[in-house]
Amino acid sequence: MAQIKITLTKSPIGRLPAQRATVKALGLGKLSSSVIKEESAAINGMINKIAHLVTVEKV
Repeated sequence: MAQIKITLTKSPIGRLPAQRATVKALGLGKLSSSVIKEESAAINGMINKIAHLVTVEKV
């Protein structure tokens, strides 16, 4: 499948615990950190939960 690059652009501080856990589960730590993941239904669902904190681009 296609790969996507996920970049943390806003801080998860003060967000709901579930949203902070999702950021951590994706492997994002500090601001501007990025990960490349295979696009799947599970990853897309995680991105939808924290769409206001990340930017996503196709690789």
